[in-house]
Amino acid sequence: MMQRRFSKVLLLDLLGLALFFSLSFIVVLQHRQDRVAVSPSRRNYLSVSDIHHEKPSSVAIALSLDKLSNKRCTMGACFDVTRCMQAGSFKVFVYPEAADDNTEHSPLYQKILSVIRNSGYYTSDPTEACLFVPSLDTLDRDVHSKDYFKSLPKLSSLKYWNGGRNHIIFNQYSGTWPDYGDGLDFDTGQAIVAKASFNTSYYRRGFDVSLPLLHKEHPERVGKPGALHGSRSQLFPIRKKYLLAFKGKRYLYGPGRETRASLYHLHNNRDVVMLTTCKHNKDWAKHKDGRCLADNELYDK
Repeated sequence: MMQRRFSKVLLLDLLGLALFFSLSFIVVLQHRQDRVAVSPSRRNYLSVSDIHHEKPSSVAIALSLDKLSNKRCTMGACFDVTRCMQAGSFKVFVYPEAADDNTEHSPLYQKILSVIRNSGYYTSDPTEACLFVPSLDTLDRDVHSKDYFKSLPKLSSLKYWNGGRNHIIFNQYSGTWPDYGDGLDFDTGQAIVAKASFNTSYYRRGFDVSLPLLHKEHPERVGKPGALHGSRSQLFPIRKKYLLAFKGKRYLYGPGRETRASLYHLHNNRDVVMLTTCKHNKDWAKHKDGRCLADNELYDK
């Protein structure tokens, strides 16, 4: 029986997130000796010549090694599991917005923070928290977006930052179209990054969280009270007209071009509807192909 509305955003399916950490903790407990050792001799990350020829200070070398170590974070090396055991349950702390700062939030990030604060995982006591969520909006780092906040304070200024350990950073966009950058324009430290469109060179398997790209109008609350009550025959078996549907831009150049261009192979205009339009950016007409006219007409319908 389910009588109350569930407050969930697909991006923050906290049950799934909790399961992710629970499974990771088990692995950590079984492999307590699994630690990351980063050496200056690892040429893939920092060459010997970088140290000897440039002659940086010992502090600079230490900071460089810390940054490179963060790129190789694992749950055993960059996450304090004991924080999640002391309270006996999975608790999430959201930094409060200071009354005297100019913290700005996009509508989507406001929803994310609201979902957490209204969930059973939330705690207002940082001493019992397993996971920390900054109130700083890092979702959109596209400099041309209206949701890009240029004056983003340093995460290291957060009271409980501790190098980023046990923190999670949410991001959807990094860089700008058509060459979206792979990395973020701020230092995430040892924090877990929950991000859409991860590049495999930046994704730390078993540590970071790969998320779907969410529309800004994604609802904060879904479902209706008592949705599972009533006749089962009204709910099961589920009968829907469409098995699969997609509607979006078909990039004529840049990242994602090959993937979006292949979607028409799946389209059958019956139960699988894959609609794309070439009308993306101001110069799309200069790059249009033989399918653009038909695709645009079908998309507009």
